[in-house]
Amino acid sequence: MNPLTGVVPPVCTPLTPDREIDVHSLLRLVDHLIDGGVAGLFVLGSTSEAAFLTDRQRRLVVETVALHVGGRLPVLAGVIDMTTPRVLDQVSRAAAAGADAVVATAPFYAATHPAELARHFRLIAAGSPVPVIAYDIPAAVHTKLPSDLVLKLAAEGVLAGLKDSSGDLAGFREVVTGVRDRSDISGFSVLTGSELFVDAALELGADGAVPGLANVDPHGYVRLDRLCRAGDRHRARAEQERLCALYGMVRAGDPARMGGSSSALGAFKAALHLRGVIDCPATAHPQVPLTPDEVARVGKFLATAGLL
Repeated sequence: MNPLTGVVPPVCTPLTPDREIDVHSLLRLVDHLIDGGVAGLFVLGSTSEAAFLTDRQRRLVVETVALHVGGRLPVLAGVIDMTTPRVLDQVSRAAAAGADAVVATAPFYAATHPAELARHFRLIAAGSPVPVIAYDIPAAVHTKLPSDLVLKLAAEGVLAGLKDSSGDLAGFREVVTGVRDRSDISGFSVLTGSELFVDAALELGADGAVPGLANVDPHGYVRLDRLCRAGDRHRARAEQERLCALYGMVRAGDPARMGGSSSALGAFKAALHLRGVIDCPATAHPQVPLTPDEVARVGKFLATAGLL
């Protein structure tokens, strides 16, 4: 796989009302993203609700997307699980289903030392037939990937890239500058997982972005990426600010009755449903669904952004 650049959305997983994979809606969503000009697809990430899906459902998602894409774009598959042996099982399934690369977090549940983090990723890379990308998301796994460790594993060829959803801008910058300045690192992609500062990340030297909101507005994020690369800072800033306003939809749900995941993922799926991309906005159990009033609030964000 060539180094990743551009917009690589973490693809939502459309579900039927009885919480099975809605294959037809998934295919429409993939076409919607490809039509938007994205550079790759990341299935089974956080926005994909991977943590809520069974192994059978995970495999169906990868098989469906990889077969439909047919090599037109790289397909990355999350192999998120608690420990190294479990991740390696996920790697085998994802690779067999057609993934071009796998995306792994730090182990979770048990506390992990940096030396164990290094061992974890080395063992995954040794057992993976496809490139391994690290996913730094301490809010979910409660471990921050140290910048120096990421660079060390990049230099060893263990990691092919980093998806950074840590919110640690200083650490993100250390990785970007380290990859740029070190002669022993090549072909390593640094991707921001933020919706809100893609322009700043690209200005720092990031290779691309993995924003969940790109499910809803892939054209907007692709436009932002192109404006940044063209050096049109004024128009890039305006586009980023439009997307930041659109991102307000993630707060449509009432925090008194639902968690942030229910609100954000429910909003993305409600937006896709309102735009006619997916048939059903259901999120996986036990997440709480949005009310009709909250869905209407999502619709107002879409209308303001010119998407409805």
